[in-house]
Amino acid sequence: MMRSILLFLALIAPAAVAQDLTVLPAQDHPAWQAVGRVNAAGYRTREMCTGTLIAPDLVLTAAHCVSGEDGLGPLPEEFTFVAGWLRGRAADSVVGASIWVHPKAYAEGALDVRYDLALLTLERAATVAPMQLAEAPATPPFAVVAYSTRRPHMLSAAFSCDGQTLSALLRLDCAVTPGNSGGPVLVRDGDGWVVTAVISAMGQTGALAVPVSRLPAP
Repeated sequence: MMRSILLFLALIAPAAVAQDLTVLPAQDHPAWQAVGRVNAAGYRTREMCTGTLIAPDLVLTAAHCVSGEDGLGPLPEEFTFVAGWLRGRAADSVVGASIWVHPKAYAEGALDVRYDLALLTLERAATVAPMQLAEAPATPPFAVVAYSTRRPHMLSAAFSCDGQTLSALLRLDCAVTPGNSGGPVLVRDGDGWVVTAVISAMGQTGALAVPVSRLPAP
């Protein structure tokens, strides 16, 4: 069964009060339909993470969302990407066809959080527009947009997260909760947003995210 619980890791950062994600107003949801729930065994289950559509049939999420902590998870067709989920309605929902997990994510037998990345290929193209990946290292402010098990039917977001890259991971001062795993960390690119990292873990003072620069070149 998919494990949506985030890994609890201590962050190497000064003690501070982390900024919480807050509910995104319903009228703002249409701008974020590429962010969806990655559900196991159907789109109404609470066993879920977050993912981002980065190509018409490709969803970026965290490796532990599809493979657990030990590398063993459900079959691709047991996952459904539910785009733009809002209060019981979805912009689209598509079943998985195949899964790619970063080859270093479980190279030592247990999850290496530095490579906590996965791609879920869908059985067909989704009907919503995908988001783009950042092409260069990003600097603050960062945004996080994701679903959570506490608020499974609406997106939560924060748009002014501080952060820095240490030990190959982006460390944010925004607090995340179970279900946020696999969600995008975003930065401004002109008038829009691009994905620069993927939420992997939470700690007492913020969150850990894996930079998308660790994905293989297309």
